Amino acid sequence: MSDLDLNLLVALDALLAERSVSAAARRLGLSTSAMSRTLSRLRTALGDPILVPAGRGMVATPHALAIAEDVHRLKDAVKAVLSPPSAVDIREVRRHFTIRANEAFVLLYAADLSAAVTNAAPGIRLRFAPRSDKDVQALREAAIDLDIGVLPRDSGELRCQSLFEDRFVGVARVGHPIFDADRITAERYAACGHVLFSTQADYAGPLDRALAQLGLDRDARLIVPSFPAVIAVAASSDLIGSVPKSYCKSAAMREIRTFELPVKVPGFNIVQAWHPRMDADPAHRWLRALIFETFHSMN
Repeated sequence: MSDLDLNLLVALDALLAERSVSAAARRLGLSTSAMSRTLSRLRTALGDPILVPAGRGMVATPHALAIAEDVHRLKDAVKAVLSPPSAVDIREVRRHFTIRANEAFVLLYAADLSAAVTNAAPGIRLRFAPRSDKDVQALREAAIDLDIGVLPRDSGELRCQSLFEDRFVGVARVGHPIFDADRITAERYAACGHVLFSTQADYAGPLDRALAQLGLDRDARLIVPSFPAVIAVAASSDLIGSVPKSYCKSAAMREIRTFELPVKVPGFNIVQAWHPRMDADPAHRWLRALIFETFHSMN
């Protein structure tokens, strides 16, 4: 199909509608001589005269009449395919979107996001998938529509938008001995029993590296697979933990006190990430904007 010229389809549709070279030229904004040359190309391509003189006008051949309806339909279809996505009435959209996020994010924010979506677009349904890994292939293969969390290092071609900045804080039950002193030192902090979040055998992170620079090491007694689990364990034991500050909005925090960590730990950025193929999709763009605005109103 290397010699296919879709402009010929547009020209043929105009010629069959106008039954006049000069009128078809005016319709397409071309000169009469240019349209005459195009008619010659069409005659060669189709092996048919298409239009022939009849008195002062022109008439279509039987073959031209037979294909006229298909030509018009195909021209409109090609125009639609090769045009930017049309605007959509978001209230009329019927669609499911899959968002990958961790358990704590779902517990804290899913209800607010669902309410915002339902209020504006009742035909859109959200599905939250577990963030058991950060594999970007799921976005590339359209298994998920959005990934919310810390952007993976191998994000490659993915697009991302910052939702909010977060940082770690310490958590311990109300009345924990760590609060007895006026100041929580790194030594006092490290000496406590700790409940840690990790999905891998190696739980060491920025906090452990910061303590190691002081020659300290956390006394890790328990490792759990989510930050909500860290909060639940800390609320009902003498173990202390560290969680993102954004997670301290949960109802479980009524039994928990937070404190600033005694060492400097870098903050991190929570983003929504998507594949470039979804950049121009109207409904996907709307959902991204809604999520962005929802988080800015909450933080």
